[in-house]
Amino acid sequence: MRRPDLTDLNAFVAVADRLSFRAAAAHLGLTPSALSHRMRQLEQRMGVRLLHRTTRSVSPTDAGRQLLEQLRPAMEQIAGAMENLKQNRERPTGRLAIYAHPTVAEIVIEPIWRKFLSTYPEVNLEIGGNGENIDIVAAGYDAGIAVREFVALDMTAVRVTPPMKIAIVGSPSYFARNPVPRSPEDLAKHNCIQFRLPVSRKVLKWSFTRKRTSQSFSSKPGQLQVSGNLTVSGIDLALRAAVDGLGIAYTLEAHAEFFLRSGHLTRVLEDWSPTFEGLYLYYPGHRQVPAALRAFIDTIQTSRHKTKGQHGPEIPFIG
Repeated sequence: MRRPDLTDLNAFVAVADRLSFRAAAAHLGLTPSALSHRMRQLEQRMGVRLLHRTTRSVSPTDAGRQLLEQLRPAMEQIAGAMENLKQNRERPTGRLAIYAHPTVAEIVIEPIWRKFLSTYPEVNLEIGGNGENIDIVAAGYDAGIAVREFVALDMTAVRVTPPMKIAIVGSPSYFARNPVPRSPEDLAKHNCIQFRLPVSRKVLKWSFTRKRTSQSFSSKPGQLQVSGNLTVSGIDLALRAAVDGLGIAYTLEAHAEFFLRSGHLTRVLEDWSPTFEGLYLYYPGHRQVPAALRAFIDTIQTSRHKTKGQHGPEIPFIG
């Protein structure tokens, strides 16, 4: 005997509750005759009569009442679960895990997390990652943020930053003791704060692109291996060292902006500073994006000034 499916049982509950095939059929979006036929098939499969029928009325049999008493709590539970699912789809709630290198999280997430969490207090935001190229689904993350080259082809990718420019900076006290460099070659006479990449462990080579009079950039920037007596593994440390007058740092314009405005740092070689491609948020699938992730993406996109520009190589510091 084939077991009745949930649709048949739901139809039985609708008839038993309303004591009317017509009212139950209207609720279920069926014709009364189709509903009556479905109930007869259900009774045949179960081998017991569930409903008394006359031309004017319908009522459950004793067996039908017993079944109804057992079904109703289960149906209410299922209805509640479906309603919760609908609310979760429509209202951002629950855990949202984002995989991002700390530098990337600082660029993309820190500027918006106060706004996001105050707007959606039912979301629990979790941020993790060290820059390794991992399977975010297997690791339990809802989405990741990275440069385009790290995003798998089967992922949906959304740009979350404009192209990003490099800033080469030093403190006024450092330049009071040392001449200001006029070209990348001049850096050979300077103490440059070196940056060790967190994943490959290689020391970052500094890229340069000479700005032309047409305001365009060369597509093949040169690279220079600088030297210095301090090596760090974080942009914040490089900036702190530069502020303290220990040398010249190679960093992102967005990171250095506060110190440049405050006068703690001075920018040099701006005409040689390249622009790197921005960052992407990526997640699996193309449909049914969780409400919390959709709200997170919207918050990032609406909070950032979108600019157009030529894209250069991928952003350094995270390889």
